[in-house]
Amino acid sequence: MPRRDYEDDPGAPEANSLVPAASVVVVGDDGKVLLQRRTDNGMWALPGGKMELGESLAGCGIRETLEETGIRIEITGIVGTCTNPGHVFAYDDGEVRQEFSICLLGRPVGGTIAVSDESTEVAWFTPEETDGLPMVDSIRKRLTDWRAGSPVVR
Repeated sequence: MPRRDYEDDPGAPEANSLVPAASVVVVGDDGKVLLQRRTDNGMWALPGGKMELGESLAGCGIRETLEETGIRIEITGIVGTCTNPGHVFAYDDGEVRQEFSICLLGRPVGGTIAVSDESTEVAWFTPEETDGLPMVDSIRKRLTDWRAGSPVVR
């Protein structure tokens, strides 16, 4: 389902849902970060998605990363919280979701890169290579926070 991101945009539609979610900055031993190109907006993004009932936040990040990239991970820390009420995602089905995401830090422990129904490409990038990739502002902020090295509350 295609979506459109709005961040602090006075023309954004009003939110009608709030869903807990996790995203993960997965960093390999070589310092490269794992990203996927999303099918819903064509932008590069961190793996992640909404939590399921009965699942922990870490479990959500681990599951979503495996589903979207083919890479198995372990969670090693937290990058920050992303709860800006001015950041909403408008979906074609009428849902307008207010952001509520915790960005975790992870490391790969196995698996093989694979695309999913949510991604068209999956690849590893140096931190510097991510600077030139098309991505929404909220994902770029998470990568900037990770590169700064201390957890951030937004």
